[in-house]
Amino acid sequence: MPHYDLVIVGTGSGNSILGPQFAGLKTAIVEKGTFGGTCLNVGCIPTKMFVYAADVAATPSFSSRFGVDEELTGVRWADIRDRVFGRIDPIAAGGAEYRRSHEDNANVDVYEGEGKFTGTKTLTVTFPDGRTETLTADKFVLAAGGRPVIPDIPGLVETGFHTSDTVMRLEELPKRLVIIGSGFIAAEFAHVFSSLGVQVTLIARSGAMLRGEDFEVSERYTELAAAKFDVRLNRKTLRVGRDEDGISVEMEGPEGAETVVTDEILVAVGRRPNSDLLDVAATGVAVRDGGYVDVDEYQETNVEGIYALGDLSSHYELKHVANHEMRVVKHNLANPDARIKSDHRFVPHAVFCSPQIASVGLTEQEARERGVSYVTSKQDYAGIAYGWAMEDTSGFAKLLADPATGQLLGAHIIGPHAPSVIQPLIQAMSFGLDARTMATGQYWIHPAMPELVENALLNLPLD
Repeated sequence: MPHYDLVIVGTGSGNSILGPQFAGLKTAIVEKGTFGGTCLNVGCIPTKMFVYAADVAATPSFSSRFGVDEELTGVRWADIRDRVFGRIDPIAAGGAEYRRSHEDNANVDVYEGEGKFTGTKTLTVTFPDGRTETLTADKFVLAAGGRPVIPDIPGLVETGFHTSDTVMRLEELPKRLVIIGSGFIAAEFAHVFSSLGVQVTLIARSGAMLRGEDFEVSERYTELAAAKFDVRLNRKTLRVGRDEDGISVEMEGPEGAETVVTDEILVAVGRRPNSDLLDVAATGVAVRDGGYVDVDEYQETNVEGIYALGDLSSHYELKHVANHEMRVVKHNLANPDARIKSDHRFVPHAVFCSPQIASVGLTEQEARERGVSYVTSKQDYAGIAYGWAMEDTSGFAKLLADPATGQLLGAHIIGPHAPSVIQPLIQAMSFGLDARTMATGQYWIHPAMPELVENALLNLPLD
């Protein structure tokens, strides 16, 4: 039974922990899937490469408003797909090879199999061929990520379906696609496939798309999505089945029974942490509601010497959060007498749908629920010069601020380049810059898109 100083489970952000300061430690890395984790292989990076292709494909649909008549003459799905994975797959393979054989990793053993705790600080790895090996270690870092949630819909498994893990590697572009879900994964893939010419039907149990966003953003996106796709809200999916016409999706809605026939189904109802697959309870590690591994502000679990990070322990399920937590864990492993804390005060997120969405801080509904005193302001893209250039009539920025101090409480943008436009607001919140000082204490380039932020700040009803 080999014993290690440190075992890292998962090669997403966890793989970035090892550096020169750990060269003297006997270390093991355990990975049951593909090196690089969710972001590199099935998440942020490939999806945004598909999104960019979709953005390009969508331009003829609105170019005429600028006096430019364009046509989309074809979509080469195989070329789009292979451009993405022709870039990504070698990176994943190279990362694995680096850990296996590079001289920098002389003290690192790589176990390519599924790890499961079988005792206190005891991990058994099952390899693809059925062999097992049991490891023990003084310290563990759990960075095993998550996986798609599969709803219990009769006929789904027998009929066949895709998740975000598999849909990007389709052999050919379907004519029809049903997406079950209403969150950011559903919204992004609806944009991708519809822009490439697929007839998309979105099935949502709730009454709105992206209902976790500020209610005004959710309402606006739902309205815009319904104009592009077949959006079925307040529907319960009853069963699916296959016949000569394709896949039949039966559902129940406000007006009774409905059926949609499709070529493929994408299940996008959320993700869940892999704590159950790791059986973290066997090593004494506690979990929170939803199966997230419970950690303190140092990213340490209730078991001394076992740390966790990323989607396994964070409900944010965001790569930039996982990277932040990785840096905290890396520091704390190397400096046990001078540990640092994670900072989750102002965690932003973005949805790369069409239009794009970005958010940080409190939504208005959260501020109400918490009894927080706030004022709001909005600025439409249509009200700034660059918005005129883009002919944007639907996008806006919405801000929430403390009326007494002017400190920003939340920022929400729906519109072109929202994830970039929101960044100065994230910076202001993180460093305590009040709205009035931010708006008036610096130059804002005219007529650039950040004037959206400047005007939204100036519109806040502050003393």
